[in-house]
Amino acid sequence: MGDYKSSSTPTHEGEQHLIAAARHIMQALRSSSFLTDDLRKTLSDLESHLSAIAAITESKTEEFSEFEKRLKSAEEKVFSWESNNQIMIWDSGPVEASNYLKSIDEIQTLIQNFTSLSVDENGKHKELFYRADSVLQLAMSRLEEELIHILVRYKQYPEPEYMSFRLSGADIVYDESFVSVDEESIEEASQRNRYTNESDDYYVVDLVQPLAIPHLKSIAKAMFASNYGYEFCHSFINTRKYALDEYLVVLGVQIFSIEDVLKMEWTSLNLEIKKWSWIMKIIIRVYLASEKWLCEQILAEFGSVSSFSFLDISKATMACLLNFGEAIAMGSRRPEKLFSLLDMFEVLADLLLDIDALFMEETGSFIRIEFHELMKSLGNLAKTTFLEFGNAIATSNTSSNPFSGGGIHPLTRYVMNYIKTLTEYGRTLNFLIKDQCIEDSNPALELEDRQGIEDLFSSTFYPTAHHLLSITSTLKSSLDSRSKLYKDAALQHVFLMNNIHYMVQKVKSSKLMFFFGDEWIREHIAKVQRHATSYERATWSSVLSLLRDDNQQSHSFSKANFRERCRAFSIAFEEVYKSQTGWSIPDFELREGLQISTAQNVIQAYRTFVGRISGNISDKDVKYTVDDLEKYIFHLFEGSPRSLHHAFIRRR
Repeated sequence: MGDYKSSSTPTHEGEQHLIAAARHIMQALRSSSFLTDDLRKTLSDLESHLSAIAAITESKTEEFSEFEKRLKSAEEKVFSWESNNQIMIWDSGPVEASNYLKSIDEIQTLIQNFTSLSVDENGKHKELFYRADSVLQLAMSRLEEELIHILVRYKQYPEPEYMSFRLSGADIVYDESFVSVDEESIEEASQRNRYTNESDDYYVVDLVQPLAIPHLKSIAKAMFASNYGYEFCHSFINTRKYALDEYLVVLGVQIFSIEDVLKMEWTSLNLEIKKWSWIMKIIIRVYLASEKWLCEQILAEFGSVSSFSFLDISKATMACLLNFGEAIAMGSRRPEKLFSLLDMFEVLADLLLDIDALFMEETGSFIRIEFHELMKSLGNLAKTTFLEFGNAIATSNTSSNPFSGGGIHPLTRYVMNYIKTLTEYGRTLNFLIKDQCIEDSNPALELEDRQGIEDLFSSTFYPTAHHLLSITSTLKSSLDSRSKLYKDAALQHVFLMNNIHYMVQKVKSSKLMFFFGDEWIREHIAKVQRHATSYERATWSSVLSLLRDDNQQSHSFSKANFRERCRAFSIAFEEVYKSQTGWSIPDFELREGLQISTAQNVIQAYRTFVGRISGNISDKDVKYTVDDLEKYIFHLFEGSPRSLHHAFIRRR
């Protein structure tokens, strides 16, 4: 019979009129007396076709009516919430939310089934189709609002104990003169750059309350099923980015340009570096790990959408944090920056696996690459700064005036506390300088130090130990030069004894002993002892010579001669007392040891002399008793000049 559909598909009502007209014509033909049997058979077949067409048309009419009825019901449900937009659907309980989603499912089903009907592009079918699509758009817009509301209402931030940020200790301040560094600040500084946290156990937390996760998943499912996945992701990503921005404010993150960082005063910059090191761990190991888990909970069933959404949420924050690090890596190589550089490097190294896991997909490769490059840059800068520290010591300004009192020079305090702190980074330094050639060592490295290096060759700290020994050799060379500024040879030895003893004590009382070894300690203890002996020889040899006489000629000495020798010894002792009470040996045990050794030699010689002359001169000619001398010797090296002349007058 051919195709009953024309280029313009008729409506159900038109089809019914056409069928009725065809049947009327057939009835008229049947009443004709001229019909042949073949023609009658043809009319009968045509009647059967018309009956079938009528049945189909009636069925479609009923189906269309049912479609319109179902659409109207779903439409009323959607419109009812539009007129009551001050109340959120999911806040009204699970029943209301479920009914709303059922209405959306109904609209989706109607739109999908609409193609099974005969649709007149210019007729009522088209009108209903667009009406259904319009209602669906309205519902999707409402779901976006509900999505944002749920994300905001149920968001929560990590607040474990390790969130507290504290700074401890003072900072070592590098000064060309080294005069500004005192013992207290350096001792505090040995703990200087370690940011503290309650625990290093980081974990994934719920950034949205768990009870809201099913709600979010149901909204995602409805929107993706309606081909509104892009709109869902747009709202989800923007809301989560805003939550992350809020959290950065809570953490105290400030945005600095590279120029801001490069111009920043060191005290402020150092604080920002410590905050950065702390924030990096919190953001990467806690927040972003939790953010990725949230994305996977809600979007995992939609393929790569989860990883793309996570990347969009996190990339701006990662760029901000990495840019700060890159600005630091562009800065100058100053000694006081080394600890902060090492802290930053260690933080990045510690987070390397976390970053690789968070951004393992190809889309996040640019963040992985930037992270690795930053770690490399900071490592190179730390390495160069460490290796050039010896040069900073060697080229530090040497005053033309000797350090007052021969005590511990600020340079010695600075360097020893500096390298003492460096031992906390031993493995990191060892990794950074492992390829550094030992032949590039400092020529000031002394023979026994080189031997110490050989002894430590099998140690895991070998490269670091080599450079720390090189630094101390440079320090000793500098101290030797500074000692020559003293005109008094005895004070030169006191100065070197003080400073080498300080170095030994720092090594013995810290992890430096594992880098330097026992042989180094023994060698430098021996040096301290040699300088103590040299001091006694330089100071007391000429003084005690006044008490000694040639035994073969002692009988020829007159009383006047003995009195003169007593007077000369007293004057010499007073001169020593006046000058050396102003000398300083800060370490109590070292000072007491030298006082005892000096007293033993001086008192023994003086007692022998006084005993020998006691029968030749009166007591009033002996200005000081043995007890007096012993007491006065224990006044030496306390750093406060005294005068025996005034003390003696008062005593008399």
